[in-house]
Amino acid sequence: MLISENVKQNSAVISTQVLQEFYNVATVKLGCDKLAAKEATQRFSRIPLEQVDVSLIQQAIDISILSQLSFWDSLILAAAEHANCHVLYSEVLNDKQVVRGVTIVNPFLESNQN
Repeated sequence: MLISENVKQNSAVISTQVLQEFYNVATVKLGCDKLAAKEATQRFSRIPLEQVDVSLIQQAIDISILSQLSFWDSLILAAAEHANCHVLYSEVLNDKQVVRGVTIVNPFLESNQN
């Protein structure tokens, strides 16, 4: 529901890294059929895509150093910042933390569900 609402409002963005992580988690950790996971990544790719490039990698390194976050989490934040996102939905990062103007929201916390 969260994804579909943001897609309808044209406010959803996804990074190439998130697509890669989705496929890996779906097939390796969750044991989903690889072709079904591929089809899901194809559906997600209809959302505006933020391509990871050298510039984003450099920004992610800075975020990682300054915010004490993992490089991979920082890369997602760098992509969100580059796409002018104000909110990043994540269950792993600290809810309500703001990094470079991007507010992290854990959509699974009851206080954030609406």
